[in-house]
Amino acid sequence: MKPDLLYQIALSLVPNIGPVQAKILLQHCEAEEIFHAKKSFLENIEGIGPVRAASIISYKDFTAAEEEIKFIEKYKIKPLFISDPGYPQRLLNCYDSPTLLYYKGEADLNASRIIAIIGTRSHTEYARQVTEKIVKELSEENVTIISGLAYGVDAIAHKAALKNNLPTIGVLAHGLDQVYPPDHTGLAKDMVKNNGGLLTEFRSKTKPDKHNFPTRNRIVAGMSDATIVIETGIKGGSMITAEMANSYNKDVFAIPGKITDSKSAGCNYLIKNNKAILLTDTAELLQLMGWQQARKKERKVQREIFIELSKDEKTIIDILKQKDNVHIDEINILSGISSSAIAAAILSLELQNVILSLPGKLYKLA
Repeated sequence: MKPDLLYQIALSLVPNIGPVQAKILLQHCEAEEIFHAKKSFLENIEGIGPVRAASIISYKDFTAAEEEIKFIEKYKIKPLFISDPGYPQRLLNCYDSPTLLYYKGEADLNASRIIAIIGTRSHTEYARQVTEKIVKELSEENVTIISGLAYGVDAIAHKAALKNNLPTIGVLAHGLDQVYPPDHTGLAKDMVKNNGGLLTEFRSKTKPDKHNFPTRNRIVAGMSDATIVIETGIKGGSMITAEMANSYNKDVFAIPGKITDSKSAGCNYLIKNNKAILLTDTAELLQLMGWQQARKKERKVQREIFIELSKDEKTIIDILKQKDNVHIDEINILSGISSSAIAAAILSLELQNVILSLPGKLYKLA
């Protein structure tokens, strides 16, 4: 373990010093130096003052931090201080980003695409179907799914991610010495075993008290590129998470529901008040996030690198690159190749999954 871990953990435990104040202090000195600094120096830091400076100076018992290090070592937990490279970098853009996180798992917390999927605990069958559909459609997009491991939509999203071989991360409102709800212990273990993970800012022995959940929700909102609200009432944790995501300037999407359905009232409210983008199709999500275009570029690069093409095949591909789809007659005119040669080249390209045949004798790049 790092020699300064003791002080990093202690900094997260000092009374009256929250994440915002910790960031202010760390702009002036390292974690260990904070505990050795003079009171006059600390209280003159803007945003700290005499009361918080006194809390730091009077913090002499490091027993809790020492016990946490033993827990970390025993269960191979990864502590991630705010300055560590492995810390979720998206959270650094949030004013109240956690000072220290505890992580168990292998999923990349800085993956290129991270989507939060959230919703009510008492979901409808409609919510289940929509969640599973969205996750399945994201399975080819190299997306990491995060949620809160709660009953309802959270659990459905995690399970769907596992089923479709997507990394999935559960953000907890308690320490890593337990799983809440206990019914999800098996699910949590499966997530860790299958390239996912469990993440929390709470040290071991921290109970899942009610006030911890909004605190947890800001991590879900802050470390994702976008949040999808599947189904929620007008009040509840999902609405809090959506509001937090908006405050962090993150994209929020919501699935619309019947105006008579109270469990969709929150989603409809978010859409109506321009706090969420109406989402009915995963393709819309990919397009609005700019991921669809990136995927097309990746595919083109892969085709050029891994597939050996004949001269005729290259000519046809160059033509198809100019438009979304091209009629066979236009290919004949533009290529200058005989009809039999074109037929052979197109068949070869279709077999290699390079191009697709569309109704009406149209062709496009796969």
